[in-house]
Amino acid sequence: MAKITLSKLRHSYYPNPSAPEDYALKEIDLDWSDGGAYALLGPSGCGKSTLLNIISGLLTPSEGRILFDDRDVTDLPPNQRNIAQVFQFPVIYDTMSVFDNLAFPLRNRGVEEATVTSRVHEIAEMLEVTEMLTTRAANLSPDNKQKISMGRGLVRDDVNVVMFDEPLTVIDPHLKWKLRSKLKELHQKVRATMIYVTHDQTEALTFADQVVVMQEGEIVQIGTPVELFERPTHTFVGHFIGSPGMNVLPAEIRDGAAFFDGHKVDVEGAIAPGAAGVEIGIRPEFVRLSDAGLPATVRKVADVGRHSVIDAMVGDTLVKAVSSGAVPGQGDAIHLSFAQEHTRVYRDGWLATERAGA
Repeated sequence: MAKITLSKLRHSYYPNPSAPEDYALKEIDLDWSDGGAYALLGPSGCGKSTLLNIISGLLTPSEGRILFDDRDVTDLPPNQRNIAQVFQFPVIYDTMSVFDNLAFPLRNRGVEEATVTSRVHEIAEMLEVTEMLTTRAANLSPDNKQKISMGRGLVRDDVNVVMFDEPLTVIDPHLKWKLRSKLKELHQKVRATMIYVTHDQTEALTFADQVVVMQEGEIVQIGTPVELFERPTHTFVGHFIGSPGMNVLPAEIRDGAAFFDGHKVDVEGAIAPGAAGVEIGIRPEFVRLSDAGLPATVRKVADVGRHSVIDAMVGDTLVKAVSSGAVPGQGDAIHLSFAQEHTRVYRDGWLATERAGA
C-alpha cells in the first residue's frame, strides 16, 4: 500500500494547450493516505477516468508529478507501479476455473504454489466464492464474475493501490448493494489503499471515507460523506449530492443581509463581500412547512416512501421541501421556513458564508 501524492497535475489531450478549456484536468494537488478508501465522484466527462489512468501509468500527465510514498513514479510504466485495477467489465479468463483466475496474477509473478493456494483460498473466503473455485468462469453470473475480477485485484499483497473504475455499471440494480457492502467489508479486512471512480453518489458515499467531487476537470470539494451533504462548498456539490439536490435560489445582498424574492433570509453567519453572482443554498431536508415565513403555492407532492417531496413555488422560483408528516395538497397556499444553520450564500457557485462563531 502507498500514500499517493498528486502535485500540480494538469493534463490536456491537445499537443499545445493554450487556454484553461484545453485541459481535461485543471491543476490538481492531492494527498491520499496509505490504506484509505477514496472515491472520485462526478458526472461523465469531468476527468475522473483521465485522473485514474494517470495514476495507473496508462497516461503521462502534461504537467505535474505523481508520487507513491514520496517516490516519483510519473515516468514509470504501469507494470512498475504495482497497481491493481478493476474495470467496468469483468476482466477474467472464461476458459479458466475461478481458482486459476484468482491465482493468475500471483503465478504470473513467479510466486510459489503453496503461497498461491493459501492466498487464493483467503481471498475466496472473503468474497464468499470458495464453493465456486473449481467452476469455469464462463458459467458464473455477472455479479460473481465481477467478484472474481475484484479478487484478482486484491490477491496480491504487494500492490500500492487498488483502483476501481465504475465496477458496478453492468451489475443489475438489485445486486449492486450486495457488492457495495462486500467491497466495503473487503477494504476493512485488507486495509489496502483503494480509489473508487463513479458517477453514482450512492456508490461513492457508501464506500469511501473521503470523497473527491470533480466538475469539468477540477476538484470542487474533498470531504467525508457527511461533510459533503451537510456543508457543500460549491453549488455543484449541493446539486449533485442528495436526492433531491440542494435548492439553489436567486438572491441579492442588501446591507449585509440576504434576500430571496424580496424576503430577508437568515443565513448561517457573516456573508463575505464580493461582486459575483449571489445565490442562496438550502437542502430540501432543512426546508420546513410553517405558520409564517416565505409564502408559497404547492405545485405537486411526491410520496417517495419514507417521506414526501413537496414542490412549491415562491414567486416564479421552485423550492423543494422534504416532509415526513402530513402534507398539503396541490394548489394549497403554504409558508416555508429555512433552518438558519443550514442556509448559506454562494457567490459565483462558491460558499460565501462563515459558520456562526467561526
